[in-house]
Parts: sequence; C-alpha cells; structure tokens
Amino acid sequence: MLVKTFGSAVYGIQAITITVEVNIAPGTKYFIVGLPDVAIKESYFRIDSALKNCNFRMPRQQVVVNMAPADIKKEGSSYDLTIATAVLAASGQLETENLDKYIIMGELSLDGSLQPIKGALPIAVQARKDGFKGFILPKQNAREAAIVNDLEVYGVENITEVVGFFNGNMKLEQVIVNTREEFYDSLCNYDSDFSDVRGQENIKRALEIAAAGGHNVILIGPPGAGKTMLARRLPSILPPLSLHESLETTKIHSVAGKLAAADALVTIRPFRSPHHTISDVALVGGGSNPAPGEISLAHNGVLFLDELPEFKRSALEVMRQPLEERRVTISRAKFTVDYPSSFMLVASMNPCSSVHYSPHLGESTGCMPA
Repeated sequence: MLVKTFGSAVYGIQAITITVEVNIAPGTKYFIVGLPDVAIKESYFRIDSALKNCNFRMPRQQVVVNMAPADIKKEGSSYDLTIATAVLAASGQLETENLDKYIIMGELSLDGSLQPIKGALPIAVQARKDGFKGFILPKQNAREAAIVNDLEVYGVENITEVVGFFNGNMKLEQVIVNTREEFYDSLCNYDSDFSDVRGQENIKRALEIAAAGGHNVILIGPPGAGKTMLARRLPSILPPLSLHESLETTKIHSVAGKLAAADALVTIRPFRSPHHTISDVALVGGGSNPAPGEISLAHNGVLFLDELPEFKRSALEVMRQPLEERRVTISRAKFTVDYPSSFMLVASMNPCSSVHYSPHLGESTGCMPA
C-alpha cells in the first residue's frame, strides 16, 4: 500500500515542503531514498523501537521510503515522525483520510516520545503558504509555530497521541498564540538597562549618538573601565523591534535552535558576544550543514567583539562583505543559502596589553607603545 505524508526542509530561513512516500510490498528489506543524510538513514532504528514500545508494529515486509523532491538533500532527525506516521498508515494501523492536510514533524525517542526540532517557525509559514490545514509537531515547539495565523498547530508529546488524533480516538488541543499581544507584552524587557550606568557621561553620550544613527563603535580603554558593561546595555537604548523585525529575528534563532520552549517570539534586540577564539565559519555561518553564524544571530541587534586585537585576522576579514551588504551568502555545489546579518558592530580593546592605569597614582604603568 502506498501512503504519502508531508514534512518540510529548511534552507537558510526558508522552508520547502517535502513529500514522504511509503510503499509496503512483499519482501524483507527497508529502503530509504531521496538524498537522506546519516541521521535520516538511522531513523529506522528509532522508529522501530518507538513503535514497539507504544504497542504498534513495524511491518516485516519490504518498506520503501521516498523523500521528494529527490534532488534536494534532506538533513536531520526531524523526519522521524513523518516517516513513522506514513509507515503506520501504509500498514493499516492509522487512518489515511486527513493525512494530506497536515505537516508532520518531530524527532522520536526510543520510547515514542518526541524531541524538539529546529526551524518550526519557517516551516509553519511555508505550511500556511502551501495551503495545509495544520501542523503537528513536538509540544516544545508548539508556541513558536502558533504565532502563524490561519494554521492549526497541535503540540504532541508522543506518537500515540498522533495515531489517536488521526484515528479519531483522541482530540488534541490546538495551541493558540495572540501574536500581537505576545509581542507587545514582552517588548523591550531587557535584563540589563542603560539607565543602570552611573557616571561615564562622555562615553554614554557617544553611545547614544551611535545608537541613534546605527553607527559601529570601538571602545578603547584600560581593563575595568566599563567597556563590556556599557556594550551589554547598548541594545536597551536602540529603537524597539518592529513586529516584522521580530519575526525575521525569530526565524533565524529558530533555525539555529536557539529559541527557548517558553518563547514564541524574539522581542528584544539580540546581543551576541563571541569569544575571540571563534572560527571563521562559526562567526559568519556555514559548515557541512549550513547554519547561521554569530553575525546572523545578531541580526537586528548588536554584535560585540571583546578584545578585538585577539581575533584572528581571517575571521575579521570575512566580515567585510556582510557589513556592507547586510547579508551573508553561503554557497555550496548544489545550493546557495542567504542569511540576513544587519547588525550594529561594537568592539573593545585595551590601548596596550601591558598598560594599566592606576587611579591612585594618576598615571599609567608599564610600557607605552611607540
């Protein structure tokens, strides 16, 4: 029997709907095709154990799983639930009537429970665009996906709930989030505020001017002068995020897996402070499975480079183009992804590694650069 279910693949901050086709025929082996990566190939063992522990059966026949379009590489473990649902439907353990109305995503544990996925928000946006009725996903990601209007979002804890829902034996509670209320209730809720700073009038005035114009800043001063403390509070005097900026920022953090389960939206401007040993790829994004880097995670916020001279020259050089274009393009042999990276760059450094100002003596001690 042939059954189709639907999942989604995330490229950059956009999603593409993936059709998972499962056919069960006489035979003995399990095949999965359509450019799956290692994590997807290993899904057989997770699905097999999950079904057994939830009192379902894995067919002992030939099972062929096709992930279409077959020319797009599929990555990650979030297709476990999509494949498992199709296998159950193809083997007659699940009703197929409403399967084509929902996007189904989730990583299975061996006991049948679900682990959170990355990119729930872009997937939900694409699901609504493609005309799907709803989105079934792990409960941890439900609030994130529910900020998309006109899409039924159901957060589930295990595969038993999914089977009960499609068989009509269980009613799932729809997760509803009032996007605008959620946005305005937590807007500008910063842990560190610029108003906490006492004194430092000159530097405060300089940072206020930089914030007003969106200018990049470099802070030079001896250790303990307050450079990092002031930089951390800079986002609190930047203009509040608009709803469009908030959604765009949330997409990036969702794809990177940086969004907490309790959060539906990123409502404050990001502040990222990578260590000076960071690699080029971690800073600008990329890797074998391209992911957003620190400059994209700082999108619509502040990127703080503490101890600027300690950063590798190559890491600083690769930031040239993103600083100008406000986006970073990562190219591979078969595809190209774009991540937005419009941020305010703040850097700090000491005037000399061996110079320390002594307030008691009123002078600097150590060597001074020529």
